[in-house]
Amino acid sequence: MTQALTDIEYLNHAEAALASLESNCDRLNDNTSADIDNQRTGGMITLIFTNKSQIIINLQKPLQEIWLAAKAGGFHYKFDTTSQTWRDTKQATELFADVSRYASEQSGMRIQFNF
Repeated sequence: MTQALTDIEYLNHAEAALASLESNCDRLNDNTSADIDNQRTGGMITLIFTNKSQIIINLQKPLQEIWLAAKAGGFHYKFDTTSQTWRDTKQATELFADVSRYASEQSGMRIQFNF
């Protein structure tokens, strides 16, 4: 069962996820031909692909969620303290798996993000 997080716990988990997304972009750019431009402004990361499509990931602090906007739609993730992962509030899919899927769809190449 997922427990409620304190604001500090939420921010620690959320910032770790954003930092991991940034380092994944650096890794992908160094080791593949993905060429993902990632721009961070505060609690928001914008991933821009060579075809100019974007994925936006941002923190929603009042709700203790991470929101993801992609061509496929908008998704909300809450931290699951049992699995220690960010899970979609409707489908229960995992954030990094979803970013991988949507980035692959939008870029036209297989892209793998890992936490």
